[in-house]
Amino acid sequence: MTRLICQELALQRDGCHFDFSFSLGRGEVLAVLGPSGAGKSTLLDLLAGFVEPECGELSYQQENLLALAPHQRPFTTLFQSNNLFSHLDVRSNIALGLDPSLRLGKGQWQAVEAMASRLGIESYLTKMPSELSGGEQQRVALARSLLRQRPFLLLDEPFSALDPSLRNSMLQLIRELACEHNMGVLFITHQPDEARSIADRIALLQQGKFSFIGSVSELDNIENQEVARYLGRATQEKS
Repeated sequence: MTRLICQELALQRDGCHFDFSFSLGRGEVLAVLGPSGAGKSTLLDLLAGFVEPECGELSYQQENLLALAPHQRPFTTLFQSNNLFSHLDVRSNIALGLDPSLRLGKGQWQAVEAMASRLGIESYLTKMPSELSGGEQQRVALARSLLRQRPFLLLDEPFSALDPSLRNSMLQLIRELACEHNMGVLFITHQPDEARSIADRIALLQQGKFSFIGSVSELDNIENQEVARYLGRATQEKS
């Protein structure tokens, strides 16, 4: 399996030390849990190339990604702020994922409409972002991200504005698309139940480092007190 390799990617930021090591395969969903300030946003910034590490390695297909500009890396990143363009309608905002110049062929416009339909926003294509709710805007941004079809999708709590039912539907869609397009997904969330519902592996980030990376079953069996405390799960003291 072709994997993204992150090895001891480290930096000091805001008085904290961050040091990340993990791998992510194509078609795999890795959910990252952790308290506020643990380093989840810093991790995404490092991967996407928005900040430079002090040391470490980041590679994919034996290529050093640290030498590449953000737009050259194999990632599409969707942050909590959806970054829609207020002067463009929904159709054009989605189409930016295929061509920033919006010079799309007939087949590409059809792909835009198909993705909008997949996300349940086909009736919004002629609307402006200001006419949409926060959750609807986030689905537009997700549609644009998915159309890019990069090898890896980085998601920073993208469904926080959605109601529970719709959030669950979007999670399952991400799971389906990861399989269909052989796309690796790194999914930041504060919700353990969300992680359990779609992830192949779960990682727990605490104080700038991963304290656990493994399957759901391994997470349930782990006896680490810090992990149990974060998950709100009691552990039995050994005699």
